[in-house]
Amino acid sequence: MIHFCLNGTWRSESQVEPSMTILRYLRTNVGQMGTKEGCASGDCGACTVMLGEYLDREWRYRAINSCITLLASAHGRHLVTVEGLADQSDPHHLHPVQQAMVDVHASQCGFCTPGFVMSLAVAGDQNPQAELTEAQVIDAISGNLCRCTGYRPIVDAGLLSHSYPSNQAQYQSAAPPAQGLAQASLTKQQQFCHLPTNEQQLQDLLAQNPMARIIAGGTDLMLEQTQNFKLLPQLVGISQVAGLNSISQSEGRVTVGCAVTYAQLETQLKDSFPAFVDLLHRLGSRQIRNQATLVGNIANASPIGDTPPFLLTLNAELVLASTQAQRRVALADYFVDYKQTLLQPGEYIRQVEFDLPTADFVRAYKISKRYEDDISAVLLAVRWHIADGKFSAVKIAYGGMAAIPKRALAAEQAMLGQPACEQTVLAAAQCVAQEFTPLSDVRASADYRLQVAKNCLHKAWLESQAQAVSVWQPAATRRTQQVFGGQNA
Repeated sequence: MIHFCLNGTWRSESQVEPSMTILRYLRTNVGQMGTKEGCASGDCGACTVMLGEYLDREWRYRAINSCITLLASAHGRHLVTVEGLADQSDPHHLHPVQQAMVDVHASQCGFCTPGFVMSLAVAGDQNPQAELTEAQVIDAISGNLCRCTGYRPIVDAGLLSHSYPSNQAQYQSAAPPAQGLAQASLTKQQQFCHLPTNEQQLQDLLAQNPMARIIAGGTDLMLEQTQNFKLLPQLVGISQVAGLNSISQSEGRVTVGCAVTYAQLETQLKDSFPAFVDLLHRLGSRQIRNQATLVGNIANASPIGDTPPFLLTLNAELVLASTQAQRRVALADYFVDYKQTLLQPGEYIRQVEFDLPTADFVRAYKISKRYEDDISAVLLAVRWHIADGKFSAVKIAYGGMAAIPKRALAAEQAMLGQPACEQTVLAAAQCVAQEFTPLSDVRASADYRLQVAKNCLHKAWLESQAQAVSVWQPAATRRTQQVFGGQNA
């Protein structure tokens, strides 16, 4: 059985399918049709809802994609839909965002409107004392697609919403969760979704069910169900396990628990490691980053995962845990082959640890067809130090160039101890073609990948010397080129 709050009212469910999504529950079990399904993959935002956690004696909300979020993950939390925003006692008293959308004619066909409303409502909830800036509004709706291209009035609605009187909606006075919510689960025949609350429970569940799939944010795993129509019969959720949701910095290293989301990392590392945070801004939408985890991006072992190449340059290590013991492995050793890793049945990645670079030059370059919310064709991460006019501590890693995220060892050796000059870097770039044999696919040809991989390395050198000059990109994207290199790097 699971317990959760829906639009201010606590509910219990025990008979729903363990793999049921929030979206399907709302539309089929509750009859709330405002939340829409567009893409079933977390791209369009039509399914956006608010999910609140009770922290420091108040509810704190974030926008999520209900189409790829398990209902079980709402256990102990507050789920708010577009139906719950307005004053329940007065159907004509709209939420400020809803009223603003009406007043500036920001809704056209209306299909995407509920998702936009929810995203903007969360942004306003997180900034209750100040008007939203245009940058905040655009960030809030970056994961929402308007098929009628009505973005200008939608942005206007977000900017205008603060001027309306606050609507004391029912969800704002929801009761907190009961103290000490115990381990919960949903089961149906041979299917289950267990939600442990501590690591001993987690380890015991994985030992008893070694083939169970671990789910944190689920932004990748749930696509197997919504896109490939596969059944996910055995699931163990980790998002509510105590101790796995922490970030710490000590002695030049960062430790990130396996339940830590990208959004948490953005907040915690924005001052100490802005280059890493800038990469996260390219990874999915706001809704995705509110759920997806750094360790999940490692665990799925995708050759085009965005963070593993960067982590390879940061001497990342993983702590793998089970009922038997904990063991520490280098991230470079974790990836064995395409979608194959060192992780054994019954094990989970407890945390990832990596360097917090200070004096080094560090950059990541993501090449994709769309600037935002897209999958990489190639991703390059570089890190080096220059002392006495020579390169030292050189780390170069690529994604999208092999079956696994991989360091360019020959290119590194071509730079180590050599004069810190353009000729050295160009020579190292030539080594890339000798080390990698990328594939051609829908995102890029093999020749393109090789050329852009070499170009990005050259670009890193130019930027390190403050010599990069953009001659073609529009001003709107020029500000981001320094970190990522644009699409034609």
